[in-house]
Amino acid sequence: MKHESIFTSESVTPGHPDKLCDQISDAAVDAFLQQDAEARIDVECAVSTGVLFIAARFAARASVDVPALARDTIAGVGYSGDSFDARSCSILTSLVQLADAQRHEAARDGGEAAQEQVNAFGFACDETPALMPLPIWLAHKLSRALAAARSGDVDWLQPDGKTQVAVAYKAGRPRRVHAITLTAATSDRPPRAAVVEEAMRELVVAHAFRDELLKPDRDTEININPGGPYLIGGPSKHSGLTGRKTGIDTYGEYARQSGAALSGKDPSRIDRIGAYAARFAAKNIVASGLADACEVHLAYSIGSAKPISVWVNTYDSGRIPDEDIKERLLKAVDFRPGAIERRFDLRQRAARSGDAGFFRQLAVYGQVGRLDLELPWEQTTVAKALAEG
Repeated sequence: MKHESIFTSESVTPGHPDKLCDQISDAAVDAFLQQDAEARIDVECAVSTGVLFIAARFAARASVDVPALARDTIAGVGYSGDSFDARSCSILTSLVQLADAQRHEAARDGGEAAQEQVNAFGFACDETPALMPLPIWLAHKLSRALAAARSGDVDWLQPDGKTQVAVAYKAGRPRRVHAITLTAATSDRPPRAAVVEEAMRELVVAHAFRDELLKPDRDTEININPGGPYLIGGPSKHSGLTGRKTGIDTYGEYARQSGAALSGKDPSRIDRIGAYAARFAAKNIVASGLADACEVHLAYSIGSAKPISVWVNTYDSGRIPDEDIKERLLKAVDFRPGAIERRFDLRQRAARSGDAGFFRQLAVYGQVGRLDLELPWEQTTVAKALAEG
């Protein structure tokens, strides 16, 4: 992005059907790990008008009422009306218990083997306090504000919503907020469009940008439900599927993201924890001062523990050559699956997470770049070592 350009990222609220599926999938992962910290579990969901389908395969010493857990999650998001109701929606399940397989298989190159072939990507840049790209950072803030607005006098707002932010860049740096779009589901008898727009501007846009240095200006285009009234929303309007919002989960498509779903997988899955490890690496490189922006690519092969390749790209912003940064990174971080699990302590974090869950909180507003959660892959514990070489 060396020339003047505009980049756009989107986010969605917890009531978006795709994110509803992610939350149910991750709530199930948490529930199994809370009963058996060594559980292996994969969960996928699909939702549409009046029906939810859950497919789970697990090896665990646990007994989880998956349909009841799903209904609790649906109710917590806010679906208790005629269009989609946590109490009355049909829930179909395919729950398969596998033979007990509590540990990784040993890899031929030492350590615990990757069970998938994976390209994992991590990214960081110095545009925000969380070292995230500004468009997705702002889109998430708007989604949080939109979800929070569903209280008090704004009882006509429904759980489903989408936000979009376009940021204008010049010479590779964000210069202004070019456009903002909010799509907010309302009741089937919403107030006048002018009332909806005023509420969204005051309760969502103004709130989200209150502490931002770069704010909307007089030329910023602000669109509220530009497609017309969006009545009810949710599964009665469009279907949902676990893992369909990987751009929202990561970098808002500003940088490459791993192709596989992140939600619904326990910490043995390298396609999930590899993405966290790559983010950890990229963030620590930027935090060390070695680069203004960085992408880290980890490639894994089934049966091997060590990545078959590690690639560092600083987009010509590095203080030293990218190859030298990679060598420092490989000395500081062990990228084998078992080592990643131990560094991040993911099983015990989920086991101790209580009602809020650990993985469920990642299912909305991004799985990286979170300052509201104490995530181990967001820590900069190896930045000093990287800087010193």
